[in-house]
Amino acid sequence: MPKVKTNSSAKKRFRITGTGKIKRKHAFKSHILTKMSTKRKRNLTHSGLVSDADTANVKYLLKI
Repeated sequence: MPKVKTNSSAKKRFRITGTGKIKRKHAFKSHILTKMSTKRKRNLTHSGLVSDADTANVKYLLKI
């Protein structure tokens, strides 16, 4: 049996917390930021958690 490979794009985008939740970064924070309000840009800076509906798919990609 060959080794099971982790999805490369997923391992760059997600991290596992100590309690088993999956951390992610917010989208829309890379360019064309002049039209965004300062408040929105600031809130996009902080990390978030993957929703419960998507957790199973992400865990499959990370082979957890």
